[in-house]
Amino acid sequence: MKEPFLHPHRFFDPDPSIRRIAVELHASVEKLPILSPHGHVDARILAENVPFPDPTELIIIPDHYIFRMLYSQGIPLERLGVPTVDGSPVEQDHRKIWQLFAESYHFFAGTPTAAWLAYELSELFGIDEPLGPTNGLAVYDRIAERLRTKEFLPRELFARFGIEVLATTDGPADSLEPHRRLRERPLSGRVIPTFRPDPVVDLMRPSWRRELGALSKASGMEIDSYRSYIRAIEERRAYFKEMGAVATDQGVESPAAKRLSQGEAEGIFARALRGEATAEDTARFTANMLMEMARMSAEDGLVMQIHPGSLRNHNSRLFQRFGLDKGADIPIATEYTRSLRELLNEYGNDPRFSLVVFTLDETTYSRELAPLAGHYPAMKLGASWWFHDSLQGMTRFREQATETAGFYNTVGFTDDTRAFPSIPARHDLSRRLDANFLAGLVARHVIGMEEALTLARALAYDLAKRAYRL
Repeated sequence: MKEPFLHPHRFFDPDPSIRRIAVELHASVEKLPILSPHGHVDARILAENVPFPDPTELIIIPDHYIFRMLYSQGIPLERLGVPTVDGSPVEQDHRKIWQLFAESYHFFAGTPTAAWLAYELSELFGIDEPLGPTNGLAVYDRIAERLRTKEFLPRELFARFGIEVLATTDGPADSLEPHRRLRERPLSGRVIPTFRPDPVVDLMRPSWRRELGALSKASGMEIDSYRSYIRAIEERRAYFKEMGAVATDQGVESPAAKRLSQGEAEGIFARALRGEATAEDTARFTANMLMEMARMSAEDGLVMQIHPGSLRNHNSRLFQRFGLDKGADIPIATEYTRSLRELLNEYGNDPRFSLVVFTLDETTYSRELAPLAGHYPAMKLGASWWFHDSLQGMTRFREQATETAGFYNTVGFTDDTRAFPSIPARHDLSRRLDANFLAGLVARHVIGMEEALTLARALAYDLAKRAYRL
C-alpha cells in the first residue's frame, strides 16, 4: 500500500503508546486560530490583494531557507531569480527556475523546509506526490492555475489559514500605509506592525545616516543630538502603538545591555553624525540602546523582543551583490547571564515590562536562558528561532528549557517567516512536535492527560496571546 505523501501521523513518535496520545493532543489544537506575533510578511500583499504572480515568485524567490540550501549546492542565486542590488540581470524565466528547484528538491530531505514545502504542496495546492525532475513543470502549471482563482487571493488565503493576528516587521521611519489601508478594509483577523529600530541603532550600518534622515522626516523632528534622537524614537513608537503594534524587535549581535551617561551617549552620537564612530562606539551605543528600549517598553507597554547571536552577512561577496537576508547570517556563541544583568536588575521585576529573548546559541538554553526566565517575572523565552525552527530544534528547546523555566515562561510559537504560504505549515509542525513532546511526558506519567490537553492549547495559542497582550 502506497504511503500518503503527507502522512496524518507525521513527526509523531513511532512508539504506539506515545503516538496514540500525540494524535489525540494534536487533534485538540489542530484547528485553533493562528497567532503570528512575530513575522516578516509584507503587509502590502494583503492591502493590495492582487493575485500572486506565479509559483516561483510566491515560493522560491522570497524564501532564503530555499535558496540558501540551493546556493550551498553550487547553484548561483542569479539562476534562482533573486534580485541583485544594482539591478543587473538574473534569470527571468520562472518556469526554468521552478524546474531547477524541482530537480534539486532532494537536497531538502530531513530539513524543516521539506516539511513546510510538503504541507504547502499538499494542503494548499492539492499536490499528492513529491516534487521531482519528472513532474516539476506539471506541478508548476497546477499551482499557477490555482493562483489565478479568487480562492487564492491573499485575503482569501488569510481567512483560509485561520489567522487571528499577523504581525509584520517595520522600520522606524515606515509610514505604515498598508496597515492604514487594511484598517479601512478589515480582514477576518488583525494585521499589526512591529517596531524594528535596527536601521537607526546600528551606527556601522552603511545606510545609518540616510535612515536617520528618514526618521527625522517621519517624526517631524530635527535630529541633531542624542536627546532629539531619543525623542524621535519615542514619537515613532507612539505612532506604531496607535497603529496597533504590540511589540518591538531588535536584532543584535550581542545582548549586552549597559547604560551610558548622557554625556557619553551624546559624544558617541556626535561622532556618528560626523562619520567617525568606531566599532567600540557602536557596541557601547547598542548596549545603551537596549537599556533605552527597555525603559521605553516599561513606559509605553510595547513588548520588547531581542534576537541576539547572528553574525549578519557572513558572505561579503553575496551581501555586496544581493544585499540583506540572503541566507548568509551565521549563529555565534552568545552570553546572557552577565550581559542582561543590568537590564534585568533595572526592569526585570517591573510588572509593566515584558522581555522576550530569542537565541541562536542552543548551549544557553539550560545554562542561562531557562534559569533567567525561570526567575525574572518580566522575561520570557522566545520560540526556537531560525536554524532551530525545526523538527529536532524544537524538541531540544523543550527538553533543555522546560525543567527549569516550565512551559509558562515561554511564549508558544512564533513563525518568523517572510513566505506567506508557509505560515500554516510552520504552525502545523510546531503543534505536532509540541503534542509529541507532551505525549512523552504523559506516557512516562510525568503529567496527566487533562494537564497535557491544557498545555497543548497553551503552547499553540494561549501563551502567545498572553505574552504579546493580543
